[in-house]
Amino acid sequence: MANTTQSDQQVSLLRDTVVAMVRRDGPDLSARQLGVFLTCYLQDGAHTVRGLAAHLNVSKPAITRALDRLGELDLARRKVDPLDRRSVLVQRTLKGAAFLRELRSIMGEAATVARTEKSAEIVRAPVSRRASAG
Repeated sequence: MANTTQSDQQVSLLRDTVVAMVRRDGPDLSARQLGVFLTCYLQDGAHTVRGLAAHLNVSKPAITRALDRLGELDLARRKVDPLDRRSVLVQRTLKGAAFLRELRSIMGEAATVARTEKSAEIVRAPVSRRASAG
């Protein structure tokens, strides 16, 4: 039951974050675009189209389409690898770093609201239920 509750809370946090992202003025990213973006920004090291495709288990054309959109939004850019001209490196941008900060802020706010709601729910719960929740 505790795992289900924790999973439900995580899914609710994801929902609240996605809803907040959709409501604000800014780019809407698909799940694939967001996955590519977060992989590039949260995992250290150089990222290539080939490497991202392997890591995310999707085709190189799918990564290319996601990068096309991220490039249009200036959230990432592609550059030919000077050491291997057949390879394309994905670079972070200042706008992408700002987008990640905004995403973290939105998630933090959603998590705070969720904790506040959970605390209020525990306070409102009958004494017998409160004892089993702790």
